Amino acid sequence: MSRHKLVKSMDLDNEIGDFDGADYEDDMDATDESQLQEGVVRVRAVLGPSVHVSDKDIEDSLWHYYYDSDKTVNYLLQQQAPAQSKKLAKKDKARNGISKGSLLDLDGQKEQCCCRYFSMAQFFADAPWLNIPAERQGEILIEPLYPRGGLLGGSSNQGGPKVSKLAALAAARKRKETERPSNPGLQQPNSSVALLERLKSQSLSSEGTDAKGSETNIPENAVSASPLRRPGVQTRKYPSRKKSSHNEDIVTARTASRSSSDAIGGPTGRPNVQTPPKAAPSTFASTVIGSLQETAPSLVESLENLTLHFPQNLYTNTKFNPFVGPSPDDIVTKAQTSSKGANSVKKNIQSGKDDRTTIGIAQGVADIAIDPAPKPKSKNLDVVAEFQKAKAKHAANFVVIGHVDAGKSTLMGRLLYDLQVVDQRTIDKYRREAEKIGKSSFALAWVLDQGTEERNRGVTIDIAMNKFETDNTSFTILDAPGHRDFIPNMIAGASQADFAVLVIDASTGSFESGLRGQTKEHALLVRSMGVQRIVVAVNKLDTVQWSKDRFDEIRHQINAFLTTAGFQAKNIAFVPCSGLTGDNIAKRAEDPQAAWYQGPILLEALEDSDPANRALDKPLRLTITDIFRGGVQNPLSVSGRLESGSLQVGDKILAMPANETATIKSVEVDAEPTDWAVAGQNIILHLTDIEQKYLKPGDVICPSSAPVRNTTSFTVKILAFDHVTPMHVEVHRGRLHVPGRITQLVAVLDKGTGAVVGKKKPRLVQPGSVARVVVEVETAVPLEAPARVVLRAGGETVAAGLLE
Repeated sequence: MSRHKLVKSMDLDNEIGDFDGADYEDDMDATDESQLQEGVVRVRAVLGPSVHVSDKDIEDSLWHYYYDSDKTVNYLLQQQAPAQSKKLAKKDKARNGISKGSLLDLDGQKEQCCCRYFSMAQFFADAPWLNIPAERQGEILIEPLYPRGGLLGGSSNQGGPKVSKLAALAAARKRKETERPSNPGLQQPNSSVALLERLKSQSLSSEGTDAKGSETNIPENAVSASPLRRPGVQTRKYPSRKKSSHNEDIVTARTASRSSSDAIGGPTGRPNVQTPPKAAPSTFASTVIGSLQETAPSLVESLENLTLHFPQNLYTNTKFNPFVGPSPDDIVTKAQTSSKGANSVKKNIQSGKDDRTTIGIAQGVADIAIDPAPKPKSKNLDVVAEFQKAKAKHAANFVVIGHVDAGKSTLMGRLLYDLQVVDQRTIDKYRREAEKIGKSSFALAWVLDQGTEERNRGVTIDIAMNKFETDNTSFTILDAPGHRDFIPNMIAGASQADFAVLVIDASTGSFESGLRGQTKEHALLVRSMGVQRIVVAVNKLDTVQWSKDRFDEIRHQINAFLTTAGFQAKNIAFVPCSGLTGDNIAKRAEDPQAAWYQGPILLEALEDSDPANRALDKPLRLTITDIFRGGVQNPLSVSGRLESGSLQVGDKILAMPANETATIKSVEVDAEPTDWAVAGQNIILHLTDIEQKYLKPGDVICPSSAPVRNTTSFTVKILAFDHVTPMHVEVHRGRLHVPGRITQLVAVLDKGTGAVVGKKKPRLVQPGSVARVVVEVETAVPLEAPARVVLRAGGETVAAGLLE
């Protein structure tokens, strides 16, 4: 049976009990009664004898509020307040003698008021303007919006509205002017009527004149018969003004011309038609057209025979047309961009090819042509002799490598701060800015991380360069990024380094994760790029209380790995330090827990490095690191490290692979202008005679006498970091980054002797093996032996080696 049928068959009388709707009350037990009695006593004690409330009201309130005494007291006090206010109102009414009917009740019911009634006069009794004496009170008259009385349009009857004194004075003045005789000959010399009235009088005077110029009598009704005037309407007069002599000539000429036309028409000709009035011509029109007395007798004929005083064929003559031939801007551009300059213009002039209108302009442009800037001249210096004579400090570049968040930038920032390369004011500024974004410990790292993105993310993205000097050596810091996404930038920094500083995080767990991360990869990369000496800075030892056991553990593991990677034991140095506190960096640690270490501090370990050999006798080689605008006078500048050879101002150089020549305008070594530079120095070249589109990072600058060969296929002797097969790879050399592929595995070689091991053309090269492979790139790149390259695939470094 469905549910609906069950509901239909349900007996409501049995399911629902009988309920008659009567109120019912819950029975109270002894506990409720005792609580009510106690509540009444408490409420009575709070209310006091002044409040008259029955016990029944108190019990009802307590029962309603569930025996809450506080709420019961508040409720009873609120109930007593209206009653007291009503009693006070009744007393006030009786005292003031005000009846109930005197109050206004809008609803038609009796209004109850709890306040004393008072009138508006009583409310404003203290206002000063209500006590003004009658003799000092004035009447304020408001001007009506419309005139009082009369009909629309006005009325001239005497029964009209009363006229003001000013209006009466104006009407009297108008009446006096109307009664004045209208004969123009009786007017004063300095009075005149309006332009319209003057023209009317002129037309009437011309009608009353015969062909010989004799005047006739004008009938009295001539004025009223004029179509320009209505009978019964007074002519409006204006203040008189002096009539100019020029207008008198025009009126005289117009009168004469109208008289002649009347004589020609006569009774047999066309009827005399009254000419509508016209205003006098302006001064400009009178100057251009001339006086009407000198022109045709009719105004229409004078306009038809109008002749301008300036030549109409002004722009029809090619001699005066400035738009014939090339514009002056075209001639200037042609004169400046032409290789021969003014000579080519002179040849065209002599041959007669140019228009006659452009000959003078061309000669003028040739005379004022701006001479090009003088080209830099070489001083033909013996750069090697000048370098030996200078006796400069030893220069060394070192790259700082290590796993991400190992403290590389903070360590170098502390080194620069302790050596007073960065002042305290700058550090305080960085600390305040770092605290705003919640990274107060990054203040020292911001000395090298200058980019906004680097500071926001808290990681180094690109190579950061800085410089400091000691008594014997001038160092250049190359702070490399530790994140795996920026390995190409790390390779660019390692290619410019003489030795490396490997930073290890000694805190618990961080060393182990770094060893599985970029610590090993960075060490292998710098060794593959030719770096032979490495300083291991065991950082953050203060977090483990300068534990000597922790330091020895890290030293044994890293030493074994670096020896396997190809570093010699004599070229490896370990220094325990703390970049945040500055212990064992530029000064020895003062913490008693670090007293067990008596070796060289980090700065001393850096100075122990041998000076790099400078390839002064080899051809010029400079890999471009960056291209920028050096200023208004130096629109194109490049920077990089001079790998070999030397150069000086005025030298002609060749940019590969574009194969474009340029001239060295000026040279800067470590941001100082100089006349020459040698291998091993970080320099800036300001170039001329070349466009920026022919240069890009990774290009090689070389002399035109010994250029670098552009190639698309080369053989590399590699050390495999991963399994190597014929596959697509990315070729890295410094800033150079091009896609390519390994097309052939030639042979596997012995690490010690370099002899071929096993069969030729293997199918796979195992990790850690040395092999000879052939690499092809999509575009031609400037590479030559013994350049070092890195091969990467899928974001991982697969191999690195030397070109053969």
